[in-house]
Amino acid sequence: MWFSFWRSRDRFTLDELKYLTDQLMRVQVVNDLNKDFVIEALRSIAELITYGDQHDTNFFEFFMEKQVMGEFVRILRISKNVIVSVQLLQTMSIMIQNLKSDHSIYYLFSNEHINFLITYSFDFRNEELLSYYISFLRAISGKLNKNTISLLVKTENEEIVAFPLYVEAIRFAFHEEGMIRTAVRALTLNVYHVGDVSVNKYIASIPHADYFLNLVKFFREHCISLNGMVLRTTESQGLESTSSILSAVDEIEDNLYYFNDVVSAGIPDVGTLITDTMLKLLIFPLLLPSLRIEVSGGKKFGSVTSLYLLCCILRILKIKDLANTVAVALICSIEGLLPNSEAKLNGFRGDHDETHESHVDDEKPSGDLDSSSIIVSVPSLSISPSAQHNCGGSASVLRDALISYITSGDDVQVVGSLSVLATFLQTKELDESMLDALGILPQRKQHKKLLLKALVGEDSGEEQLFASENCTSKDGCDGELNIYLQRLKDQYEVSCSYQEVGESPRVHRYLVLDALISLFCRTNISADTLWDGGWLLRQLLPYSESEFNNHHLQSLKDSYKKCCSQLLDEARGTWPDLLIQVLSDEWRKCKRAIEASSPRKEPKSILFPTKKYSPSDGMPAESSFAAGETMYECVKVFVLLHQLQIFSAGRSLPDQLPILPPADFPENSRAKSAGLNVIGPKLSTELSLVDAVPCRIAFERGKERHFSFLAISMGTSGWIILAEESPQKPRYGTVRVVAPLAGCKPRIDDRHSRWLHLRIRPSTLPLTETAKNAANLKLKSKSLVDGRWTLAFRDEASCKSALTMILEEIDLQCSEVERRLRHMISEEEM
Repeated sequence: MWFSFWRSRDRFTLDELKYLTDQLMRVQVVNDLNKDFVIEALRSIAELITYGDQHDTNFFEFFMEKQVMGEFVRILRISKNVIVSVQLLQTMSIMIQNLKSDHSIYYLFSNEHINFLITYSFDFRNEELLSYYISFLRAISGKLNKNTISLLVKTENEEIVAFPLYVEAIRFAFHEEGMIRTAVRALTLNVYHVGDVSVNKYIASIPHADYFLNLVKFFREHCISLNGMVLRTTESQGLESTSSILSAVDEIEDNLYYFNDVVSAGIPDVGTLITDTMLKLLIFPLLLPSLRIEVSGGKKFGSVTSLYLLCCILRILKIKDLANTVAVALICSIEGLLPNSEAKLNGFRGDHDETHESHVDDEKPSGDLDSSSIIVSVPSLSISPSAQHNCGGSASVLRDALISYITSGDDVQVVGSLSVLATFLQTKELDESMLDALGILPQRKQHKKLLLKALVGEDSGEEQLFASENCTSKDGCDGELNIYLQRLKDQYEVSCSYQEVGESPRVHRYLVLDALISLFCRTNISADTLWDGGWLLRQLLPYSESEFNNHHLQSLKDSYKKCCSQLLDEARGTWPDLLIQVLSDEWRKCKRAIEASSPRKEPKSILFPTKKYSPSDGMPAESSFAAGETMYECVKVFVLLHQLQIFSAGRSLPDQLPILPPADFPENSRAKSAGLNVIGPKLSTELSLVDAVPCRIAFERGKERHFSFLAISMGTSGWIILAEESPQKPRYGTVRVVAPLAGCKPRIDDRHSRWLHLRIRPSTLPLTETAKNAANLKLKSKSLVDGRWTLAFRDEASCKSALTMILEEIDLQCSEVERRLRHMISEEEM
């Protein structure tokens, strides 16, 4: 910005610098008469010093000789005008940012003038002044290294006792203005990444370490705020609430990336401090309990927000202890994580309907969910019979709550649970013993682990590698698992127990596998969510069908048969002309999605889940758009189940579906009689009207037009054609209007037997991969409207003839779609 103040080259002389410095020294008081000169002098000196640093060392030699920095400080002291303070800060920022010489930077930092400016009592009520002050601090931090940072600290007995730059900056770490918070964070990271041992020790000492505690508290407040938005959005969805949630999500993720940058700087104890504080203030008291606990009295931390935050924290914050501690907490009894020590899950007390409460402290700030003062009610877990059996009655394990979401939760809960498991699977900091206990250790890693044990002579490894699926491990928990279990008790004072000692890891795997198979058999879950489950399954079992039992295979086959029946229904539905193309496209997308190395969605998708269409979304059930949504859902479920059928049989997935090629057109077809080529009818082209029926239609009020009506199918395509008869060429006409044949729902009027009513749907279905929430559905419904035609024929027989023509051509079109699909369906069902 300051380049706008450059003057012509003859202004950049040493004499000019001497003149300006001399005039500045003569100023004894800054008032309204001379403030403009002082401002201009400060601005010009910055330009000249920057110029001299790059072209003539005499400029900076003079700057040091005359101690111009001292003059800057004197001007600040004698000036009471904010605009002068602003210009001085801007001058210093420009000089520091643009000086390239190390010698020049050392001089600026080597006296106490910089620290004086840093600690000067500016009037920060002026927003412009505060902005320039923060820019000044950030400019200084940009020049820090192990040599320069020592010039800005004060020491006693070789210990740092003051670091004004850092201390003054973090005063504004939680300022309401986002740009200021961002600048302060950039400054602190510049300090942390210098790597000076003494500075790091100072930063991690009391009271300066409180900054990290306050950071976590600040982050927790954002999480509570997001939770409130999500809860309100579930009651009334709209674009405004969605944008607010997106802004809150961006803020939360920015905070987490900052935490990760801080930890990656490697300051001793800071990573541990952030981990402990995050667990004690957020994860243990709020996130984990809320997976099964609701807070009464209108204050509720929802499971959806908790699932998102767990994913986000684990994905962004790369801390081994944090990831492993959260994982071990999920496989422990939930009782130890409850704010009220007397609260138990239903099924573990005599009265299942009893709610256990601890009173809310009325003096707590609004929205502050303190773990010691929330009222909790614990709903019963819904776990599959096999899961209950394998758990040995340990239904209080939070891992089993995640599984219950998959088997019986709604779309949002399923997405959240799958995302948490996928995040654990992708977390490199997580020990394999934790993945094993969660039941999500990939098959290849599990075999590798057992093989290694067998090779080094551990009997348990050899036994498990070659034993049946019902075997149990003699070793119990792995060492890492025991370490983190003990840490939960000792360091975080969480009363927990691991009740699955002695169980084979296969038991845990079958909990997850049973849940995924159960998910694929559910009909009330969106296809996109089922695809997420397909990705997780392929990660767990990348190359073998051996872990599918007969129940799994039969369940998948039954669901597949039902889906095949629905697909054939779609072949005679509203969109048969698009069905095969959509099948081919979705097959490739599904294969790419479930074979990808990472999930295709970010954690924020938990807050904006893909929604399975229902009539309650505001779109009429008879609309072609509703039928299109249903068709897309059916196709996406079909391709997933078809791929699972192939995968469960131990075969590799083909790149293309085995759909039969198009059949030749019969010579006696209406398409041949009309003289259509393989491209189909185009506007203004000529065709034969041998089978056409004369009719009238008004596309505008009072403007009735005469046409010849034709219904024609060619393979899987079909059209309704209105043509104008050519006066020069009898029985031939020019195509004027073309509409899709499929989904036209022909109906003769009840009162007028010469009138034929048609529904005209769009030729394409504009579906996207965005989340189909209610607001999006309403927007789509406005842009996608079915047309309504009423054709008038000269007599009842002509009307019936036209109706028969439509029905015959629709049947031919749908039959061709069925013919091309049946081979693929019957082949897989055998």
